Amino acid sequence: MKEDVIATESFTHYGKTYFFDYLRAANGTDYIRITRSDRQPDDQFEKQCVVIFEENFPLLLEAMSSLFRTAGYQKAAGIETQRAAVHERTTGIKSWDPECRPREKLLLQGRDAMADAELIAMLIGGGSPKQTAVDLAAHILRSVEFSLARLSKLTIEELCRFKGMGHAKSSAIISAMELAIRLAESERSRFYLKAVSH
Repeated sequence: MKEDVIATESFTHYGKTYFFDYLRAANGTDYIRITRSDRQPDDQFEKQCVVIFEENFPLLLEAMSSLFRTAGYQKAAGIETQRAAVHERTTGIKSWDPECRPREKLLLQGRDAMADAELIAMLIGGGSPKQTAVDLAAHILRSVEFSLARLSKLTIEELCRFKGMGHAKSSAIISAMELAIRLAESERSRFYLKAVSH
């Protein structure tokens, strides 16, 4: 398949080389190819590759953005990220440094500093001894590939399938999503009317 290289980056670390290529296929579709090349003991190279197509770029950016934001507050709060620690954790959000707690962070840093999981956690209200509201929110977001559009389509029954989610918490999320949808529709209508009047 003929392809044009639009941009490329690479770096090597501990015998592994990573290539990031932004390409355009013959049909005009853009895509990203990420390749890892590992040097083997016999000095041969083993390559592994993943391709992300143009229509998935927004999802990739949203997922990466959410991933780094979530990792940032996890590190800032000094929370163990190892799986065993997640299962054994018995302390909740109240044990976090005040500036890392969702409500306090919103008050101190404003809404733009908040990760999606933190905002949803405030709708959920509380978690369980082994899972904070932020953990639960992140779990729900992962199930919809970090897409707020897909989250807005979940039903109460689908949300209640997550451990720790009942009708009250699910209703809070659905209500917030519905308000966001109505706001977006209102803004679109206002823009359309303004454009027509001119």
